[in-house]
Amino acid sequence: MRVLAAMSGGVDSAVAAARAVDAGHEVVGVHLALSANPGTLRTGSRGCCSKEDSGDARRAADVLGIPFYVWDFADRFKEDVIDDFVAAYAAGETPNPCLRCNEKIKFSALADRAVALGFDAVVTGHYARLEDGVLRRAVDADKDQSYVLAVLTAEQLSRAMFPVGDTPKPRIREEAAERGLAVANKPDSHDICFIPSGDTQAFLGAKIGIRPGAVLDADGTKLADHEGVHGFTIGQRKGLGLPGPAADGKPRYVTGIDPVSGDVHVGSAKDLEVWTVLADRAIWTSGDTPSGPIECVAQVRAHGGTAPAVAEAVDGGLVVRLREPLTGVARGQAVVLYRPDADGDEVLGSGTISGTEREPHSYASELVSDSAR
Repeated sequence: MRVLAAMSGGVDSAVAAARAVDAGHEVVGVHLALSANPGTLRTGSRGCCSKEDSGDARRAADVLGIPFYVWDFADRFKEDVIDDFVAAYAAGETPNPCLRCNEKIKFSALADRAVALGFDAVVTGHYARLEDGVLRRAVDADKDQSYVLAVLTAEQLSRAMFPVGDTPKPRIREEAAERGLAVANKPDSHDICFIPSGDTQAFLGAKIGIRPGAVLDADGTKLADHEGVHGFTIGQRKGLGLPGPAADGKPRYVTGIDPVSGDVHVGSAKDLEVWTVLADRAIWTSGDTPSGPIECVAQVRAHGGTAPAVAEAVDGGLVVRLREPLTGVARGQAVVLYRPDADGDEVLGSGTISGTEREPHSYASELVSDSAR
């Protein structure tokens, strides 16, 4: 096939491109210029899309002997990822920008241009596996990125390739060194790529400004003032501006955020438990929407936060009833559904969390037919 390798300048995408070459594909490398200030250098493991990253990607392409280009997607990235990120926090949500970048940039804008230019697929260094069109977790559980890829449709997955998902990360670095790739020991990027300082609250404060509100306990008693709901997320324990723990000596957590009133509610760890997750924009990676409830394992954060559940497609969204409570479930994040078999690595679908319910529920297991399990 003729494939386009998205080369970030890191070790994973470089090895992914190399493996595509080894597989006999006609490979062209491309680096996406996503920063409005491409001359900015990264700081250690923070930041990406810098002049340094572009140079690293070009040198890797030279070693592999493939053509290389830089495509400017900065305006699209600002609109679909950065602006979306800021707007979500202003609305009291906790978005995942990596998830949105995959959905809107790498497997939409980039893939669309690739197809228009005659490419058959886009190759990336994501840690996930594609087997006969089925999206699965990576072999390396610590690096697994299936959660942030679960927003992709069946059509998008049909033109994607993830060559490194079957290999542990240490082996990827060894392979890069064996191939003579200078990025073999380059640090992985962490946190949010467009906030190289790592100070998300300062970044949001500069974009949103001061929007005063109150921190309230479970009884509605005012405990403190704050400068904006963008400084909080569900499950947050530190940085609440409170003089100390609750009267019982236990820590307090953010349990609710009201962007209209500006109220931030805090409570105990028990108050964080939810039993039902509601989600919008359901995506079923097979392309087929289940006709009734299905057994699954639900994941509500990129790393961790899973529970057995029964999910049902409702009006283009999802109702996910958990068999065990989860905590720290925030609007704006994704709920990703996995098949509940022995491996538990097959992605079934996802939705964007729009709400939660904290009351325990009961439902008959007979609702789920043997064929839907």
